[in-house]
Amino acid sequence: MRRLLLLSLLLLPGGAAVAPAPLPASAGAFHLTREPGLSAGVQAALADLPRGVRVGILLREVGGGPVLEAQEPDGAFIPASTTKLVTAASVLHGVGGAGGAWTAQLTVPAAQVGAGGVQARVKAVTLRGSGDPTLSVSGGGYSLRSLARQAYARGLREVGEVRLDETLDTASFASLIVGVPLTGLRLEGWRDEPPPGAAQAHARLGAALTAELRRAGVQVASDTPGRAAPFTPYLPPTPPAGAGEKPAEPEVFVPVARRPEQGVAVVRSESPQAVLARTLRPSDNLLAESLLATLAHPPGGNGTLRGALARERAFLRQIGVDLSGLKLADGSGLSRDSRLSPRALGTLLTVMHDLPYPTPAAQAAALRAAQPARLLPAALYRSRGNAFIEALPQAGTGENVPAHDGRGGTLALRMRGLNLDVRAKTGTLPGVSALAGYVTGRSGRTLAFAVLMNGPEDTPILTLRAVQDRVVQAMAQAH
Repeated sequence: MRRLLLLSLLLLPGGAAVAPAPLPASAGAFHLTREPGLSAGVQAALADLPRGVRVGILLREVGGGPVLEAQEPDGAFIPASTTKLVTAASVLHGVGGAGGAWTAQLTVPAAQVGAGGVQARVKAVTLRGSGDPTLSVSGGGYSLRSLARQAYARGLREVGEVRLDETLDTASFASLIVGVPLTGLRLEGWRDEPPPGAAQAHARLGAALTAELRRAGVQVASDTPGRAAPFTPYLPPTPPAGAGEKPAEPEVFVPVARRPEQGVAVVRSESPQAVLARTLRPSDNLLAESLLATLAHPPGGNGTLRGALARERAFLRQIGVDLSGLKLADGSGLSRDSRLSPRALGTLLTVMHDLPYPTPAAQAAALRAAQPARLLPAALYRSRGNAFIEALPQAGTGENVPAHDGRGGTLALRMRGLNLDVRAKTGTLPGVSALAGYVTGRSGRTLAFAVLMNGPEDTPILTLRAVQDRVVQAMAQAH
């Protein structure tokens, strides 16, 4: 069944483009037509599979095109690191695309903000943020140093206590296999030397913020960071109205005790596209779980791992993925409890192509050239301007090591010399190997594919990968 994706690109006065359109409803859960099996070339490639390996395959055209090849497309498979596709897409959607951002801010009690701005001396200053892994201590504009300088420039001179907004229920994330505490606020410098526990993370972050405030010229009385109460916006009282009574008029005066905290400094991250690439290309498990944790933050999340996974499921449901038999257990794919189907991954890949999020560079180039057509899906794919797709590893680049910033990542040494344009995510666990992404077919059309293999834990992984590579080659040659 062909799925119609409605794409719109709205033009603002002066020719500025706004992209992309809202995510569409999809008929992905309904299969009213008989789907094809496998081409002869794919069948030949699968003949080399070791005994006992179960295989699910889906190949389809993007742009609402048909399913071209399928084998057990709705089966529930252990997806390994192809789970990171769900994590990355959910996060990209959650922040509003590659042009979106994470934020961090310093707030003070409303009672200590006067008509002329923040008072010079406040009881406490609170750090609140998105929980993303890109906030630094002193590097660039998205840093504690920038926050401290802003606060000083706005008149802050003395602080009784630094408080941290510990939004996440850290204990709920303890089941994740990465072995590092996922706290409500994180620092980029923790990548190579993470704190061993939530208490140590709290102390290190508080000490770093205190040091930056003092460096900026703000005196801080206490060296021990406190914990902030959850942020609660002001909600005016709504007294019950009797039958026939008019609704109460809004209050003109908001009592100080009911006013929300006031911001004195705020910083905004760079595009999330770069951290998605640093996650997907080398298949960084800790970064993947850190990104998942951002989905637990309010207002969309409830602070728990379960809440973050629920947001992912809601996103998949919104784009038309049939959730029957599917299970999400983490953001990295290390868990063997997760289950995804080839069709679920195929739907996700198709939507992320057809409703693209342009990279900041692609968006800027289109605006400069006053050519919004450059932001349409096919053009973005050809020009490597789709933020999601360009975060994926690229096959056959020949890098010796899946470098942290290498284009090829985990696919660098695969499919070399085949002259194939393959951008895809790998997945590996004992007995599990998966590959899902995009390949340009012989016809020049862009094809989305998912190949999931589950077998005994002693199955040779290199054999499975070799079969996958031949399957992708056969699919590209057949279509």
